[in-house]
Amino acid sequence: MTNCSSMTHFLLLAFADTRELQLLHFWLFLGIYLAALLANGLIITAIACDHHLHTPMYFFLLNLSLLDLGSVSTTVPKAMVNSLWNTKVISYTGCAAQVFFFYFLMPAQYYLLTVMSYDRYVAICQPLHYGTLLGSRACVHMAAAAWGSGFLYAVLHTANTFSIPLCHGNALDQFFCDVPQILKLSCSDAYLREFGLIVVSACLFFACFVFIMLSYVQIFRAVLRIPSEQGRHKAFSMCLPHLAVVSLFISSGMFSYLKPNSISSPSLDLVVAVLYSVVPPAVNPLIYSMRNQELKGAVQTLMTRCFSEAIYCPSPPTVHP
Repeated sequence: MTNCSSMTHFLLLAFADTRELQLLHFWLFLGIYLAALLANGLIITAIACDHHLHTPMYFFLLNLSLLDLGSVSTTVPKAMVNSLWNTKVISYTGCAAQVFFFYFLMPAQYYLLTVMSYDRYVAICQPLHYGTLLGSRACVHMAAAAWGSGFLYAVLHTANTFSIPLCHGNALDQFFCDVPQILKLSCSDAYLREFGLIVVSACLFFACFVFIMLSYVQIFRAVLRIPSEQGRHKAFSMCLPHLAVVSLFISSGMFSYLKPNSISSPSLDLVVAVLYSVVPPAVNPLIYSMRNQELKGAVQTLMTRCFSEAIYCPSPPTVHP
């Protein structure tokens, strides 16, 4: 029997048993991680440096990119290290840190996506009141509320989860420390307290989901009433990337946490976890930049400037005696 006070580490689920596949997973995750770092870093820098992008929509997108960077850095580096060194071990403290940051950054992303749907609703349905409803102070308050809600969510879940006595070993059926997998190791009915908190959280997430859906119902109704085809195209270009990101985030997350036990298996859980925790941070920048000409132009300008400065390196002046 094992409890929290005596446990020093957990064992994570390995992606493969053979050395060749472990190295393949390492290089695959390294590529995804570098792509996420580069893409989100370019978006953050482009929005920060281009004053034309200092608007509410891009302010929220900058915050989303910061959250993407944090979330992908929470799970992927440890998975790469384990694959490279052929180990499954994560320390008790490291596991608690993973749970905290994962449950801080992922809910904050979801709350921010909810705020972004409100931004799109006001921009399309109430354009005359856009400056009033989404002033700089209001935007800062909404972004701070998303970050703060995620932080509170993480504190509650982390403190509650790691106060539960664990009696069924230390092996987790996931490649990172996830609360449902830790609860499987709990003693008797001690997990019910955390389960109740998860139910309350699910209700809040469902309320955000309903708000997003209602916002887009109103948005599409307003867009279809726009007389010009160019106006409709511009409106769809503003909304479809956000809707695609929301759909990817919600569908993969809901399937992971709400799928019936009859179809659950370690390999399926592993694939779904990668879909909702690793893929979105790498794909989100691509989705947002594909149809957004302003953002594409700002990123291209930034990259051109960086390459020009790297290529043009004037030689130091010659000093004559």
